[in-house]
Amino acid sequence: MEGTGGWTAGFARADTFKLPAGTSPQRPLTVPAVKPGQVRPERVTSVPASAAGPGPRVEIVVPVRNEERDLARSVRRLAAYLRADFPFRTRITIADNGSSDGTWSVAEALSAELEEVRAVRLEQPGKGRAVRSCWLGSDAEILAYTDVDLSSGLNALLPLVSPLLSGHSDVAIGTRLARGARVSRSSRREVISRCYNLLLHVILGVRFSDASCGFKAIRADKAQSLLPLTQDTGWFFDTELLVLAERGGLRFHEVPVDWIDDPDSSVDVLATAITDLRGIARLGWGLARGTLPVPVDGEPAQAVRAARGLPGQLLRFCEIGMASTVAYVVLYLVLRGMLSAQAANAASLLVIAIANTGANRRIPFGIRGRAHA
Repeated sequence: MEGTGGWTAGFARADTFKLPAGTSPQRPLTVPAVKPGQVRPERVTSVPASAAGPGPRVEIVVPVRNEERDLARSVRRLAAYLRADFPFRTRITIADNGSSDGTWSVAEALSAELEEVRAVRLEQPGKGRAVRSCWLGSDAEILAYTDVDLSSGLNALLPLVSPLLSGHSDVAIGTRLARGARVSRSSRREVISRCYNLLLHVILGVRFSDASCGFKAIRADKAQSLLPLTQDTGWFFDTELLVLAERGGLRFHEVPVDWIDDPDSSVDVLATAITDLRGIARLGWGLARGTLPVPVDGEPAQAVRAARGLPGQLLRFCEIGMASTVAYVVLYLVLRGMLSAQAANAASLLVIAIANTGANRRIPFGIRGRAHA
C-alpha cells in the first residue's frame, strides 16, 4: 500500500497539484478543469503514505473534524482489517476538515506509523468538501469513504467494492433499510432516517434505499464527471452525489450492513436536518426548472426537467404535500429532544407552513417574488 509521494501544496490555477522539486509521484494528481458554476477543489495540506510501489486499487477516505479521541482507534482497526481480510491494494486517507483540537496531530502520527495511511488537512470544515477534494486528487480505481466511528461493519467492505472493480456497477452504497441489514440504534434516529429517505423518494423520485449511510464507493472514472457538479460541502454531499448519479443512469449496487449507532456522535442533528431539507428543496427546484445538470453515458452534463403542464403541476403539488408531512415529522422529532412537545409542534408547523407555501409557489406554478402573488 502506498501514498502519492511527499507533497504539501494547494491546487494551482491549472487545476493540478504543485509538487516540490525532486518529487515524482506514480501518476500525476490532476482534477478536471473547473467550469463556471462548478466547485473548485480546495487547498489542502498532505502527509503522504510511506510505502513505495504501484498505486492503490481502492482509496478509503475517512473525513474527520475534532475527532482526536476516536481517530487512532478507528484507523488502526481499519488498517488491521485491510491487512488481514481485504485482498486489494488500498490506501486510507484521513481527511481533517477544520479541526480545532488535536485531530491533525493524531492524523500525522498515524501516517508516520502505518504505511497505508496518509493524512490530508483542509482549513475549512465540511465532510463533503473533504471527501470531494480527496477523491478528485486520487489515483485509485475505486473511491470509497466511511465515517470515522466505523458504525458500518467492515465485513461489508469487500461486497461494497467488488462489483465496482469487476465493472458490474458504478456506485455502491451501504444500506440500513434493506432486507438483511442488522441495525442497532435508537427509535428516534430510526424514524428520522426512514422519514428522510421517504422524503427523497417523494420529492426527488430516487430509487436507492439509504442516502445517509456513511459507507459508499464509486468508480473513479464516474466520479470525475460527477464531483465537479456537486455543490454541497457538508452532510448533504452524499445525497446530492447519489441523485446526480442516478439521474445520469449509473448502475447502483446496495449492500445491507451491520450498523451499530455511535451514541457519542458529534453530529449536530438539528443543523444537519435543516441543511438536508434545504438541499432537497434545491435539487427539487432544479429538477422542476430543468436546471439540474447530469452527465449521461459519458456525454457532457445536460439539464434534466420535471414534467410540465397541468398534470405535472398537480403531481408536484401532491408530492409537496406528502413531503411537507414527512418533513414535519422529522423536524418535530429533532426539536422534541430540546423543546417541550407544544413548543416543538409550534416551531415545526411554522417552519413547514412557510416552506410549503414557498415550494408550492415556485415548483408547481413557477411564481417568484411579488409578481402574480
